[in-house]
Amino acid sequence: LDRINPTSTSAAMRVDFVAALLLSAQFGGLPAVAFAPPRSRSVGGTFGFGYSATAAASPARTTLLRPMSESAASAPFDETAYEKDRLEKDALAMDAMRDEAEAEFAKLRTPWKWTIRKRIWDLLEAKDIARPPRPVHHRIPNFDGAAEAAEMLATLPEFRGAGCVKVNPDTPQKPVRHRVLSDGKTLLTPQPRLRTGFFSILRKDALPPDVTVSEVTVSKGVAKHGTPVGLNEEYDVDLVVVGSTAVCPKTGARVGKGEGFAELEWGILSLQGNLDADKTLVVTTVHDEQVVDDIPPGKLTKHDVPVDIIVTPTRIIRVPNRAPKPSGVFWDLLSPQKLAQIRVLQQLKKETEERMGVELPSGPDEVLPPTAQRKGRRKKSSKTGSESGQGG
Repeated sequence: LDRINPTSTSAAMRVDFVAALLLSAQFGGLPAVAFAPPRSRSVGGTFGFGYSATAAASPARTTLLRPMSESAASAPFDETAYEKDRLEKDALAMDAMRDEAEAEFAKLRTPWKWTIRKRIWDLLEAKDIARPPRPVHHRIPNFDGAAEAAEMLATLPEFRGAGCVKVNPDTPQKPVRHRVLSDGKTLLTPQPRLRTGFFSILRKDALPPDVTVSEVTVSKGVAKHGTPVGLNEEYDVDLVVVGSTAVCPKTGARVGKGEGFAELEWGILSLQGNLDADKTLVVTTVHDEQVVDDIPPGKLTKHDVPVDIIVTPTRIIRVPNRAPKPSGVFWDLLSPQKLAQIRVLQQLKKETEERMGVELPSGPDEVLPPTAQRKGRRKKSSKTGSESGQGG
């Protein structure tokens, strides 16, 4: 295995570690199987441990097997001592890999967020609160009760009074998108990771007669039946619904999946005058276990967008002391790596520079976090070229 899933790391590694130690015990030499340093996945919330087994990884660290002596051959196998030694070496190996991973965390701009992300992702999986796609690591995690949270959100007077609702494209907010359309509202939803464009608009009364609301709550349906929205079109967003990995009930501070798209979309919409950063409410739907109280106050960056209301399957939390919301795009924080990923941002920067007659700043280089891996190939729509499946 090139990379080992955290949920199976110990078991998978023990197999080869046991084999290595058996060779060492039986033949009296150092194991021929050597553990290479962990390969970084630009480590995010899940440790991306790298693993390599080789008979000649490094002459200085690997010793060739020596012939087994007669005394070693006749010595009885001490199972208790062997198990104790195995566990000790297993713990040392895991500690070494954790240290390596934590060093990679330090390269990210906000390593404290990744600590919270990993804890919540692990918790949702361990308690079987997570729902497909799984594992939920590196995603806005889908959770048991997402539909109930959407129904709870629909009771809000702010939702009932909204005409145009922006909802993220992630799986746990699929019931929210369904409710927006079912209630006759306008749904504004971004292309996942802004890969193929900017936003799409959908309305139930504009769908073909043979197309159901459920079909257009996933990205392939949006790509097929939605109306693409350009960067400079005029419309007003009345309410924003975002997904979260964790959220604070005191300040509204939110931790997403680490890619910053909710903040970028908010920045673009506020810069283009499509929403009022001071008045437009932001709501998140999460599981109760995702509501946390250890997001450090004052640690948010200036582009982070806090939420006004938290909706879970069991309660509605109105944030009493919400942190300030940003407005516009902070070009000095936008790394060349992120800018290179998103065509609409490249277009916006070019248009802004031409209009202002100045060169906008660029942010520092960054190590982009890993994205979730999906099983199998995703088919592309022949009409749009967009990938099937939901972002997150």
